[in-house]
Amino acid sequence: KMKMQGNTFINNSVSKLGFRGVEDLGGGLKAGFNFEHAINLENGENVGAWGRAANVWLGGNWGRLQLGKATPPSYNAMRTWDLMGLPLYSPAFFSFGYVGGDSVDRQSSQISYKTPVWGSFSAEAAYVMKADNNDKAKVDVALTYVNGPLSAGIAVNKTKNNKTNYGLGAKYNFGTFTLAASYQDTRNWTYANPGARGRISGLTLGGMAQFGAFSVALDVLRELKHDIDLDGVTYKRKKYTNGAVELKYALSKRTFFYGVYLRNAGDNNYNIGMQHRF
Repeated sequence: KMKMQGNTFINNSVSKLGFRGVEDLGGGLKAGFNFEHAINLENGENVGAWGRAANVWLGGNWGRLQLGKATPPSYNAMRTWDLMGLPLYSPAFFSFGYVGGDSVDRQSSQISYKTPVWGSFSAEAAYVMKADNNDKAKVDVALTYVNGPLSAGIAVNKTKNNKTNYGLGAKYNFGTFTLAASYQDTRNWTYANPGARGRISGLTLGGMAQFGAFSVALDVLRELKHDIDLDGVTYKRKKYTNGAVELKYALSKRTFFYGVYLRNAGDNNYNIGMQHRF
């Protein structure tokens, strides 16, 4: 698999190259692997050898057990409710992270288990070894519901000695219009001051209209709380209203052009790009 596009911090995604394999072991049991790294489209350089994924898994009608570097449950749940599918310019990412200031989109040293789907529900739980998580073990769990036009999820994660992060949201596709909303309470942001930890909570609400191959989306975020704890004292910070407008035109199922405007923490950001998957 491969995904190619330009390189800015508000891309839809990053350019990447990966390899997947699956072996049918019989009796409904399968084994597989996934290795993936990012590529700089400007000069073709490899951005970290297999820095995006490096895992093996074993699965069957009992679920899937996965070992290695992979997307954590909180990130996977957030994708189900994010209006635009959690691109790099998602307003929720900039304010809340991937459900937490100490959460990432790819987690090393992760052991995870995902259940089969039961009546549109599925659950995923992961344990992260402390060796690749700042010497602190982590637990991450998520529950998702996907049934036709409705997708929803809730995610909770906690790193040892850190505060608990959580988020929940839902998305509904009416056909030509999609509506999405979420609430997140993210902790453990770090700042320039040693020992400072931040908490940001808030809401997102957005809609996307589809006109054939063309779509337009508006996703708005409001921070309800932004506090910093330092040496036992809590300081209030400015709460922002952030948002993104995305225009997208699909040339095919695998290729699209997009334009985006992102308003984040008082700054204006723009980008146009093209993505092709093959």
